[in-house]
Amino acid sequence: MSEHERQEHEPLTGAGQEHQPVTGDAPERLTQPDGGQDPAQPDGGTDAADSAQESTTMETVAVPEAAIPELVIISGMSGAGRSTAAKCLEDLGWFVVDNLPPALIPTMVELGARSQGNVARIAVVVDVRGRRFFDNLRESLADLASKNVTRRIVFLESSDEALVRRFESVRRPHPLQGDGRIVDGIDAERELLRELRGDADLVIDTSSLNVHELRAKMDAQFAGEEEPELRATVMSFGFKYGLPVDADLVVDMRFLPNPHWVPELRPFNGLNEEVSAYVFNQPGAKEFIDRYAELLQLIAAGYRREGKRYVTIAVGCTGGKHRSVATAEKLAARLVSQGVETVVVHRDMGRE
Repeated sequence: MSEHERQEHEPLTGAGQEHQPVTGDAPERLTQPDGGQDPAQPDGGTDAADSAQESTTMETVAVPEAAIPELVIISGMSGAGRSTAAKCLEDLGWFVVDNLPPALIPTMVELGARSQGNVARIAVVVDVRGRRFFDNLRESLADLASKNVTRRIVFLESSDEALVRRFESVRRPHPLQGDGRIVDGIDAERELLRELRGDADLVIDTSSLNVHELRAKMDAQFAGEEEPELRATVMSFGFKYGLPVDADLVVDMRFLPNPHWVPELRPFNGLNEEVSAYVFNQPGAKEFIDRYAELLQLIAAGYRREGKRYVTIAVGCTGGKHRSVATAEKLAARLVSQGVETVVVHRDMGRE
């Protein structure tokens, strides 16, 4: 297989890329080696002094609320694709800063507000590389909330197996493994990030995604010119392949008869009209869709009130081929009719 083909099909190999700095104005620095410096700023002293001077004066300047830029915080597991997600936002016109100490995030937002609209959207990559600073993140988030800054947290997740494979493929250690194994570093990082993951507005599981698929997911969430009130992903899956780790709500359709045991329907999937008709002609199927759609209206209203903009609804059956696929399509159609921007993903269809 050629190098181009390998990159097209292999899962994310971001383990080695997570250490690369990203800035909002110099995309070429994405390929800068770990620990490298901007040739124009060999020691960072001038920038640090300028930033300190800005910080001492900004407190006396009244910043209109309308000028506050959008803020996205990108975090998650090392090797799960943070750099790819950041590069995607940079390509969409966001000002991206990598590995910024959390204590400086409010300062970054205030500087963006002073830019007279030139920096309207800021993305900050936060991870555990600077462990001494990472503890300040919750304090910084509280500071942003007190200033009415709208912030969203995107958390990149992946399975232990996928992360180990990616680190081994690039022959680099996990940043937290120390003298131990890669899995020791992964376990330590999961523990440090546990609370942040719980606060995330959007969780993306990259275990089975390649770079292009992750970029497509980020584009689907951030490429729109106008931000919708709520975005939903309705995902069908098979229980025998495991629960989706990024699911907010899980629906179990195994209470309906399985079309797999109908010989003429077995080769097809839930996108087929005959399979869908079979599923929704079963007792309780239509009633379930009606009742659950009503429940989703209540949940969606609550999410909007709480400022949650993303929800993933996982619809499962045994193999993720028939019942879950048909139901996911029906639920997605109901959500669209309720004014919710919706993406449908069939995770396990075609695996059998």
